[in-house]
Amino acid sequence: MSELSRVIDSVGKDRGIKREVIISALEQAVLMAAQKKLGPGAVLEAHYNNDTGEIDLFQFKKVVESEPEMLDEAEEIELQEARKLDPEAAIGDELGVKIEGTGFGRIDAQTAKQVIFQKVRDAEREIIYNEYIHRKGEVITGIARRIERGNLVIDLGKTDALLPRSEIIPGEQFKPGDRVQAYLSEVALTPRGPQLYLTRTSPKYLVKLFEVEVPEIREGIVEIKLCSREPGARSKIAVTSKDRDVDPVGACVGMKGIRVQNVIQELKGEKIDIIPWSDNPVIFVRSALAPAEISSVRMDERNRTMEIMVEDDQLSLAIGRKGQNVRLAAQLTGWRLDIISKSKLQKRTAEAIFNLQHIDGVNETIAQGIYQAGFMNVRQVAEATLEALQKIPGYDTVETATTLKERAAAVIEKAGDMLTVGAGTEDSKGTFTAAPVASKDAKTLAEERLKEMMRQAGTPTPENTSDKKGKSE
Repeated sequence: MSELSRVIDSVGKDRGIKREVIISALEQAVLMAAQKKLGPGAVLEAHYNNDTGEIDLFQFKKVVESEPEMLDEAEEIELQEARKLDPEAAIGDELGVKIEGTGFGRIDAQTAKQVIFQKVRDAEREIIYNEYIHRKGEVITGIARRIERGNLVIDLGKTDALLPRSEIIPGEQFKPGDRVQAYLSEVALTPRGPQLYLTRTSPKYLVKLFEVEVPEIREGIVEIKLCSREPGARSKIAVTSKDRDVDPVGACVGMKGIRVQNVIQELKGEKIDIIPWSDNPVIFVRSALAPAEISSVRMDERNRTMEIMVEDDQLSLAIGRKGQNVRLAAQLTGWRLDIISKSKLQKRTAEAIFNLQHIDGVNETIAQGIYQAGFMNVRQVAEATLEALQKIPGYDTVETATTLKERAAAVIEKAGDMLTVGAGTEDSKGTFTAAPVASKDAKTLAEERLKEMMRQAGTPTPENTSDKKGKSE
């Protein structure tokens, strides 16, 4: 075995790179060196010789019949010389002539090693990328090494990953040598090679932790349908079971709460509410707002809004600390939730019914029906569509709905804005509103999150790169 062959085997074993990749890189390196020496016009090929363990370099020349002084030795070979190499050579053929020389045929082992290290770097990057792109969406563990621009660099063994400051749970502190577990959210190819981005704040991380702790989830019996999270403070997950004999909430909680406690411990004490999922929006929202007791729910399916009435002593419990409980419930269910106390609702209902009775022909009973259909004052009736008005009991025809609309418009024309008062002008004490996250598709949210993480990590994004090019031009 030649020295070069030993180097190839050694590097392949140490770096985990296939022998063919190293040989190809070495052939390319020799080819580049020869091209530089012989000129861009030289037609060259380099091949690894398994028998000798060396790189053989060939220069292709055109077979010609020419006087020696007229011969272009870089690109041509005289017919007689060609036939010494190949007896069947004919004028016009392309003949590969082996170039002998210590600079190409036999390369110093140390030089070869340096060439290989440089050329296989791309192969190493590709190996790392291919390995981790398949692990995207998994929970991985590494060792904290250092902080760069406020972001934590995590050593995963074969490569490093970045845990941006914004993806660390508020209040968490890591020092070099600490074990760090996180969710692999993105694997991006950058000019400096593959870059791995981690997160500990994503709801997906919470879901993955439960998959690890709960065998029923891994087996597909219990499913986490939805998850909303405020990292380090509180989370809500909605679970369902495909087996009637398996309680999904109980499975996630575990015996004496051991399973959920393990997750809470990993998330530094984050409180977790586990609720049963339901395809009935009202039942689901009631569960999501637990432990608060809900008295009644008025649902506006068209606008995906629910007005939820609670007893006065349940209001603070339903809203939660700084609105956290209702905010997480809104994110989880996807509905806009308006929490209102019983006394506040009674006052608002009385005001709305009194307001609506100013319409000609509308008594208290009819006003209650209009209010139940979602109208708070005369102006709302005047500006409503006929389709919306036809949902009011007693006004289900176009004619009756048109009459009601015209009468409301007449009141507005006469009284102006005096009869537009309602929930919008009253004080907010006794009420609280929480809306779900703005409805963007998953791809848009993922791209925005990745751009923000790359920006914080100091990695140029495509937009930034194009901007710089535009400015320089």
